[in-house]
Amino acid sequence: MGWLRDENPATTAFMDRNRASGASVTQRWVSLDHVSPHVLHAILVAEDIEFFQHRGFSFAEQRAAVRTAMSQGTAPRGASTVTQQLAKNLWLTPERSAWRKLREAALAWKLERTLGKRRILELYVNVVEFGPGTYGVGAAADRYFRTATLWLTPEQAAQLAAGLSRPSLWNPSVRTEGYASRVALIRGRMDRGTFLWRHMLPLYRTPT
Repeated sequence: MGWLRDENPATTAFMDRNRASGASVTQRWVSLDHVSPHVLHAILVAEDIEFFQHRGFSFAEQRAAVRTAMSQGTAPRGASTVTQQLAKNLWLTPERSAWRKLREAALAWKLERTLGKRRILELYVNVVEFGPGTYGVGAAADRYFRTATLWLTPEQAAQLAAGLSRPSLWNPSVRTEGYASRVALIRGRMDRGTFLWRHMLPLYRTPT
């Protein structure tokens, strides 16, 4: 896992799964310094607003999710942090099971111990799916907005983040009530979650 400090993964378990099914996969790697801070802001308020406070996962949330799933014989509910989602995308499957959630939590703990918050975010924005076969913010900015990732606006960032929970159905090219409501919800959270900027901006270096 330590190699991820300096090397970018050529593929992920999720990308390989798509390729195996015959689907096309598009990705373009982008340094975090060339990603609009609005993208990070939108992702964090949508997926993990406590990202800078936790060490990969919430013990309380995960215990409750796994306990409920095991007692009811159902798949665990969400509550995955950005770090857990990164672990899932890199090495696991979309399967919803208590065992997968436990593996996801263990890998997230290792990621947090091995990599810093900056690198975790850089990996995350480059490997998650922003619509069918579109992996990473670089490919998404090209596909949906024809713009450089550094110049994505708050509204565009919210549109990208809104699709993370349902990438097969939600992305900036669709016009559905559910997706529009999710975008509006994230924009509202961005307006209220301005405290995240003091954590995000120190992660950036001067672009070269």
